[in-house]
Amino acid sequence: MWFPPITFALFLTLLYSTTNAITNKNQFNKNFINDFISIQNQARTTLRMPPLVWDTKLARYADVYAKRRQQDCLLKHSNGAYGENIFWGSGDGWNPAQAAAAWVAERRWYSYGSNSCNGQECGHYTQIIWKTSSRIGCARVTCFQGRGVFMICNYDPPGNYIGEKPY
Repeated sequence: MWFPPITFALFLTLLYSTTNAITNKNQFNKNFINDFISIQNQARTTLRMPPLVWDTKLARYADVYAKRRQQDCLLKHSNGAYGENIFWGSGDGWNPAQAAAAWVAERRWYSYGSNSCNGQECGHYTQIIWKTSSRIGCARVTCFQGRGVFMICNYDPPGNYIGEKPY
């Protein structure tokens, strides 16, 4: 069966748009983006730092890695070139704002004077407030077979250098 070129081109455009929208829905959904970055930027604003800006390249990187973790949902870092925060929660109801809030809540353990976490985990928080980090991209996946939710945010330039204060 023959289709006029305009019909075929329209079909391809719709097919690509639909596929691209499904694949990249996380990177381009304003609510999704805002849920990840608003809490993190509030933490930065408290310290009079400029806000993190959403970066689609980082979001794609995060999305590719999150999809790798979708199979096993392991709380394992990508060990890439970016700063990184990861989150796992059981069940499927976790949202980006909850992950970001959990990371920011670590501020209670951070001591600027000693540049330490007082024996607790606070590296997620210090990555968020790292002065030179300016761009962020994040992703969320529901893991297979009910293993939970995995979320990741990547930061560029990276932070959390041993012996250096975040600001």
